[in-house]
Amino acid sequence: MKKIFFNLFNYFGKKITNLDYFLKWLILGAIAGIIAGIGALAFFYSIRLCESFFWTYLLGMKAPVPVGEGKRFLFSIQRPYLIPIVVGFGGLITGLLVYKFAPGDQGHETADDIAIDAYHRKNGKIRPNITLIKTIASSITIGSGGSAGREGPSALISAGINSFISNLLNLNDADRRKMVAIGIGAGIGTIFKAPIGGALLAAEILYKRDLQTDVIYPAIVASAIGYSIFGSFVGFTPIFGYYLVAFNPLRLPLYATLGIALGYIAILYPKIFYWTKTKFQQLKIDNRLKPAIGGFSSGILAFFFPEIMGVGYGWVQFLINGKFNHLIMFGLPIFAVLIIIAFIKIFATALTVGSGGGGGLFAPGMFIGGFLGAGIGFIFHFLVPHLVPLNAIGAFTIVGMLSFFGAAGKVPIAVILMVVEMTGSLQLLPAAMIAVSISYLISGTTTIYNSQVLTQKDSPANFGEFNIPLLASLKIGNIKKFRNIQINPSEQVYYVKEVMAYNSFSSLPVVLNNQLQGIIYLYDLIDVEDDVRISHFIKEVNISVNYTTSLEQAWNIMTENKTTWVSVVENNIFLGLATLDDILNIYRKNLDILKKQETKSG
Repeated sequence: MKKIFFNLFNYFGKKITNLDYFLKWLILGAIAGIIAGIGALAFFYSIRLCESFFWTYLLGMKAPVPVGEGKRFLFSIQRPYLIPIVVGFGGLITGLLVYKFAPGDQGHETADDIAIDAYHRKNGKIRPNITLIKTIASSITIGSGGSAGREGPSALISAGINSFISNLLNLNDADRRKMVAIGIGAGIGTIFKAPIGGALLAAEILYKRDLQTDVIYPAIVASAIGYSIFGSFVGFTPIFGYYLVAFNPLRLPLYATLGIALGYIAILYPKIFYWTKTKFQQLKIDNRLKPAIGGFSSGILAFFFPEIMGVGYGWVQFLINGKFNHLIMFGLPIFAVLIIIAFIKIFATALTVGSGGGGGLFAPGMFIGGFLGAGIGFIFHFLVPHLVPLNAIGAFTIVGMLSFFGAAGKVPIAVILMVVEMTGSLQLLPAAMIAVSISYLISGTTTIYNSQVLTQKDSPANFGEFNIPLLASLKIGNIKKFRNIQINPSEQVYYVKEVMAYNSFSSLPVVLNNQLQGIIYLYDLIDVEDDVRISHFIKEVNISVNYTTSLEQAWNIMTENKTTWVSVVENNIFLGLATLDDILNIYRKNLDILKKQETKSG
């Protein structure tokens, strides 16, 4: 039965692979979309299930919910003193799961990075157990109140199942990688209810300064189908509802200033996260306990700032709607409280995810940007109240979300499109374009996704396509010592055969007074008497190269003349032979050097 199952998938895989390009990727994109939709639903409701246990049952807590997920504008908690214990308990369960069933090199990576790394360095191969365990761990981490995002795990679910399906369909490495990239974009676009942004994200999230354009078409198909399936169950209202505010071009300099500020803070976010992650890796304790320590530490912060628990989109909705009275002020100005909470969220996320807890970095980035945007918006309100009234703070919240994560995640185009899908309006598009462009520029190549590479040519997946072939870049002169093997035209056949046998050659160069005369082949001498001189069998064939000849050209000359060597001639003087083994040795040596350099840079 199992054999029939695999043969059936292989049969469909061959049929799909042989189709026209656009029809092929329409079908594969549709498959990826179905996976993204079902996967996002399963993950969304698994988080809700965990929240009902940890938040409702253990803490007696009700947290705000954004408009697109139920619209609940309240916060209450009966047992706040249990927050550190509950979040730490969730971390303990996560640690036991991850390091028991996924203890390898991917066990401690974030969900987002696992999928990106699989594209660049593993030919799109993601182990099924990694996908399953990370999904469960992320549900528990987020559902218990850990500061982490759900978009990254949703991307991993979609990408991981796409990788598995690609194996069943017997797709080649290039197509498997593309399916993984499509899965990343469709997974995030689906659960974030931003299918257009998700489709562009699939092409953009792989690189710091480039786009993988060939995934856009199938990613559009996948995101549309995934969004349709997900929205059919949870509704199609944008996550943060419909935000309508009159666009005022006089505010553009203020949005530009916002972009400058968030561009610099977007550099700080990855640095704090990876510093914390490194410190946890260096801790000399059982790995299974580290997420519990990170969760408990994050829970202590959450005791004072419960806004940082979980995904936190409900609190962002408060800011968009101007409901600032729900925040605890500690006697501080509102703008200071908002900025402090944003930085507390950075540390909480570093502790939760950096310690090995499940979850992604997308949602925390949006939360951080939203609170920073609102805080800076309040500063502008105090300075120029006629230009930035209170009802405009929501606009700074939204633009802050996008400009911060567009810079930190290196996805400026995708988040600019997301502003339309998040708000249901084009009003904030110019503001987002200005702020995101500036923050992306200022943040440089610093990224929250450690597995991203700079451009397509820097990806190991594209090494052969975007780099000059190594053989073409190396020269005959790189071979420091040539083999002094040659035959005089006056030699007899028996001697020539002995030299060929000794050197395992089926041909030899004929040289007279250091001048190349031609070549002699074994098959021309097979039936010739041993005492016959070879001068009558010499063929005048161009079998020579010089110091500047590339190894690729030398290889081609060998192929054309059916030899495993070429004669090296400089200034008409025969210097010796460069053999196929010489070329391969130089090639392997330089290839190892390139791989080591790529590993260091990656």
